[in-house]
Amino acid sequence: MAEHGATVRADGSNAVSNDGQVSYQQDAERIRQTYESQLFTLPAFKMGHYGLRMYRQTQDPKYQAAIWSDMARVASRLNYFATEVHTPKQIAAYSAKRLARYDHKQDVRSDLRYEATKDKPEYFYLGVDLLGSMARANEYGLKHREDAKLRAVIRRYDFKQYATDPEMIRAWAAQLANQVYWLRQLGEQDVVDDFIAAFKATYPDSQDAKLSDQQFMNKVYGLTHIVFAATEYYQHPVKESDYQWIYDYYRANIDTIVERSKEDVIAEIGINFLLAGLEDDPVVEKTRRTIQRAINRQAGLVPAVNGSTDLLDGEHRNVLAIMLLDWQGAHAAPTIQKQPEMFSGKPYGLITK
Repeated sequence: MAEHGATVRADGSNAVSNDGQVSYQQDAERIRQTYESQLFTLPAFKMGHYGLRMYRQTQDPKYQAAIWSDMARVASRLNYFATEVHTPKQIAAYSAKRLARYDHKQDVRSDLRYEATKDKPEYFYLGVDLLGSMARANEYGLKHREDAKLRAVIRRYDFKQYATDPEMIRAWAAQLANQVYWLRQLGEQDVVDDFIAAFKATYPDSQDAKLSDQQFMNKVYGLTHIVFAATEYYQHPVKESDYQWIYDYYRANIDTIVERSKEDVIAEIGINFLLAGLEDDPVVEKTRRTIQRAINRQAGLVPAVNGSTDLLDGEHRNVLAIMLLDWQGAHAAPTIQKQPEMFSGKPYGLITK
């Protein structure tokens, strides 16, 4: 049944906008309830992804277990790498297995990733797996007990070769944005400016109309993740002027983006504006209305493009929807220095940095 006068289609989504009768905050709460009633049924990665973002928004200690689960996942991966996957031979074997997974997938994005990465499979180990875990530990105010060994591994590679390769950017734009900022965050090689220059050259705005929907979304995902990564994921605000080219692009193209993109991307754009303190910008309202209209009210979440209401597959999309609809600011948390109560009993392998 529709709530507060909203009309609902047979599939549960809104048939018309709510004319303000259901507030954005109410809809955020509806999605929160859907996820938090079943949060601990999700795998550690998804539970941690959700819990960390919600804690950064709310500082509510109820997310402590989800964050501990995320720390345990990070510790486990870094323990494994420090002991089992750190020599060139070990990295080659590990990366070959990771690459093989993509060869068996049957979608455009996976094909692009396989083709772009098959001659540099170590990228799966270095960029996709190692850097993300080290950066997450760093955000918590922690590091691995064998941090020096892992940093020595990073220094064997020139990340510029991945970050400036147009084929890699077409396959991994958002991931590369994360990774170049993680390297900077860790005080290692700084190729942020090189990546941004290569990204602009790979995706000139004048060529948007020639891009497939998949490539258009890859471009916009890349843009949103440049801003997200610069904020260390919702921890620090950004100045619009530092990323003027991105915000100008959003404003000029928001209608096309809404038409050609999934809800994840649309929500991310709205959050990019919120991170810059631009809540009153018309783009934010447009993204919020789009996400609100997409909610399946019977399922209590934003479904996939194909209508699926699977909680696991929808976690990324729906945590973004919550943040967009009920934004509570950027907060540098949790860290062991400022919120020690969140870190009672660190998982083995992680130490205070």
